[in-house]
Amino acid sequence: MAKGLVDLILDDLLDLLFDPNWIGRKGEKLTERELKFARLFGRKGKTLRNLYVPKENGETSEIDVIYITQKGIFVIESKNYSSWIFGDEEGQNWTAMLPNKMKNRFYNPVRQNRTHCKWLANYLNDEIPLISVIVFSERCELKKVTMHSQDIHVIKRNDLFALIFRLWEVLPDKLNEHEIDSLYFKLEKLTHLDSTQKAEHIENINKKYKDEKCAELSLKREDSLVCPRCGGKLLLRTAKKGKNTGKSFYGCANFPQCRYVKPLD
Repeated sequence: MAKGLVDLILDDLLDLLFDPNWIGRKGEKLTERELKFARLFGRKGKTLRNLYVPKENGETSEIDVIYITQKGIFVIESKNYSSWIFGDEEGQNWTAMLPNKMKNRFYNPVRQNRTHCKWLANYLNDEIPLISVIVFSERCELKKVTMHSQDIHVIKRNDLFALIFRLWEVLPDKLNEHEIDSLYFKLEKLTHLDSTQKAEHIENINKKYKDEKCAELSLKREDSLVCPRCGGKLLLRTAKKGKNTGKSFYGCANFPQCRYVKPLD
């Protein structure tokens, strides 16, 4: 009974820790605070949060935070997790693991932000540098994060200030003050979606996630129908004799050379 209660509490805690609404909004506010420090020290720019950028199919792509500066636009994806983070640049999913070894898989934020940059560039229709930055909570540990591209930055939030300072020294100026103001007013409009449009955005995300999970489960099922011994196909069969007469199971297509069987789940 006690163990079941502990498991239930842990499940609730995991849901809270990985709730996208609670995590996202809090993380975005903290990221915006770091950008204010950058402005105070002369790395001036204009900040916008929660931009719903239109896509060609009528849907929207939501960007957490952007920072419009003379160097270009910092496109920031915020992940406010308190855990160990594992992932690589091209993988489909990354993993967040809590100290008790409980894991949560989430979509690769590098790919996610790459999509954001794509639709933002399409919307602006101009050669404006877009700088991709993935910001994790300072409470997490980037345990094993493998990156190959030099123009994608995966950092903890308390390193954002230093990253902007470093890039400020090496990147050329691309925008003047008038162009920065013009971009701000153009993009600020994308932060104003009514409740119906936001609901549609969330529905589209949930549908896409459901479709991806179904495809993943389908692939796992196909993998499970391959014989682990010889690589042959597993076929659905019914026992004709013995104590299991009438029961179905998966048997290897290479029988009798291979006698591997898998119970029917």
